Amino acid sequence: MPVPEFILSLREKIGHAPLWLSGVSAVVLDAEDRILLTRRVDNGRWAVVSGVLEPGEEPGPAALREIAEETGVTAELVRLTSVDVTEPIVYPNGDHTQYLDLCFLARHVSGEARVADDENTDVRWFSADHLPADLTDTSRLRIDKALHHGPEAWFRK
Repeated sequence: MPVPEFILSLREKIGHAPLWLSGVSAVVLDAEDRILLTRRVDNGRWAVVSGVLEPGEEPGPAALREIAEETGVTAELVRLTSVDVTEPIVYPNGDHTQYLDLCFLARHVSGEARVADDENTDVRWFSADHLPADLTDTSRLRIDKALHHGPEAWFRK
């Protein structure tokens, strides 16, 4: 997926300066409680599905959109699991960004998991006991909070 137009427009004004963005992520489980992960093009590591909120977009529908766009899977949201802020990120082109992330637990409804966009090179289901070694730290946190924290959303205090 190309960089959203609203970000390109902002970058024309601020260059590579730090940009604060809202994002969503999802820990998607199938009927066997396996976790859906994507191997990202930008860093080559495995991660939960994630993406940027478009201006005015609601977080829940955005999470479902990202799941479908990245993996071809239709899911339903179960609950909000965590609210977190990423460490600052510097992309290969020099752009500095930091994200407020709203993570959801979701359940697979239909569709075969596959690479469905240009942001990922692989999409697979993993057992929680056998997650890949090169899983991003933020994804480990999101998975832990979605599966082991309890029914309320986790946030740093």
